[in-house]
Amino acid sequence: MSERDPKKTRILCVDEGRELARQVLNIFDETNVCLSYERSLDEVSDRFEREAFDLMLFSSSVANQQPEDALDLLELICAKCPGTLILFFTRPGKLKLAHKALRVGVFHYSVLPVADEELKLLIETAMKKKPQLGLNLLLTGDSDKVTFERMTGRSTAMNQVYKQIRQAAATDIPVLLSGETGTGKELAALAIHELSERTKEPYVPVHIGSLPTDLVASEIFGHERGAFSGASSLRRGCFEVANGGTVFMDEIATIDEKMQVSLLRLLETNEFSRLGSQESIPVNVRIIASSNADLLAEVRKNRFREDLFYRLDVLHITMPPLRERHGDIHLLVDHFIKGASDSFQKFIRGVSPEFISCIESYPWPGNVRELKNVIQRAVVSCTGDILEKEHLPPRISQHHDKDVTMTIRVGMSLDEVEKELMIRTLEHTGHNRTRASEILGISRRSLYNKIERYDIVRKK
Repeated sequence: MSERDPKKTRILCVDEGRELARQVLNIFDETNVCLSYERSLDEVSDRFEREAFDLMLFSSSVANQQPEDALDLLELICAKCPGTLILFFTRPGKLKLAHKALRVGVFHYSVLPVADEELKLLIETAMKKKPQLGLNLLLTGDSDKVTFERMTGRSTAMNQVYKQIRQAAATDIPVLLSGETGTGKELAALAIHELSERTKEPYVPVHIGSLPTDLVASEIFGHERGAFSGASSLRRGCFEVANGGTVFMDEIATIDEKMQVSLLRLLETNEFSRLGSQESIPVNVRIIASSNADLLAEVRKNRFREDLFYRLDVLHITMPPLRERHGDIHLLVDHFIKGASDSFQKFIRGVSPEFISCIESYPWPGNVRELKNVIQRAVVSCTGDILEKEHLPPRISQHHDKDVTMTIRVGMSLDEVEKELMIRTLEHTGHNRTRASEILGISRRSLYNKIERYDIVRKK
C-alpha cells in the first residue's frame, strides 16, 4: 500500500492506542484509504512537515497530558494546512476540550466509543466538505517549489520563464517582455532587476500607455524650467532618476515616432537631453520593455521603427497566458485567497468543488490579474469560511453552466464514442477527476481504469 497513491484518501489517525485506526480499516476498503498512525504531538508536527493529508482523526487521549499544546497544534494545522479537515474524538466528560477544539478550527467532534455507522458517516461527510485547495505550508521547502521572486506557479511554461529571467539577470542587455494583458510582465521585469548586479540601484517603472501623449517625453527624459507651458520647475525624467539601475517601459508600442527616435538615440549613445535643453546627460541604465501588442507586426505595418525593435529585442521573454499554465490555477487561487484573507481580516479555509470547477473551466481572458480580482471579490463577499459558486461573478459561474457538446459520427465505434466523451468531460472539469466521475455517473476507480485503457493524456 503506497502512502503517496493519489487515488486514495489520505488519513492520519492520532491516538494513544490503535482502536480508532483499526476501526477505520474495518469500515473502508484499503484500496480507497491510505491510513497513517501517530501517537504523540511531536510526531504529528513532524509528520505534517513531510506529508499532506486529506483528513486527520484526532483522539483526546493524545491531548490529556498537554491540552494547551494539543490545541496549539490543532490551530496550527487548521491555519497552515487548510486542505486537511480534522475530526476530534473525545471521551465522555471531556466535552470542554472538544468545544475548544471546534473554536480553533476543527471540522467536527464525536464522543468515543463511536459506532461504525457514525464514523463512516463522519468521514464521508468530511470528505464531501473538504476544501478543494490548500497547500500544506508546513511542508519543508513547499513555498520554494511554487514561488519564484514574487511570481507563483510551477507549470512547465512558468519554469521556462524563470529560466529565462535568470539568464537575463546574469547579463546587462535589453530585454523585451511580451504577452497578453495581466500575465505578469511587470513582475518579471522586477525579478530581472532584483536578481541582477543592479539590484541595489533604482528600479523605475514607466507605464507609458497610461500617460497623455504630450507628457511622455517629459516623464522619460525630464524637462527644464520653462521648457513648455506649465513647466514651472526643473524635472528629472525616469532615466536620470534610474541612473545605475533599471528602467521598465511598459506598453512600449504606444510611443509615437518622435519618441522612438529619441529612445533609439539613447540606446545607441547612452546620452539624452532634457526637454528645453541642449546639454547631453550621460546615463548608465538597463532597459526592460514590454508590450501586449505584437511589436514585429507593428514594424511590418510601419507603426514601430525596425531599428528600435531590434535594439530592444536582444533577449525576448514571452509571458504565457493563464490558460496555458497547466496546474498553476490551484496554486494561484490558494495564494490570492491567503493574500485577500490577510488584507480583509477574513478566515477562508478553502473553496467548494463547484467553485474550483467554475474557475478551471473559465478561459481567463484577463489572465492572472483577472483571477486575482475575482478571488479578492469572492473573499470580501463570503460570510463563511468556504468560497462557493455564488461568490463568483456571473460571467464565470454562468460560463461553467453553458452546455458542452460533442459530435457523434456514424461509423464511430462505441469505444471511440466513450473515449471522446471521457476526454470532453475531463476538459470540461479542468481534469478534476472527482467531478468528472460524478458527471459520468461512474466511480473514481472506473474513471482511472478507463483513462488508462484509452491512454488519455492531459494536453500540455
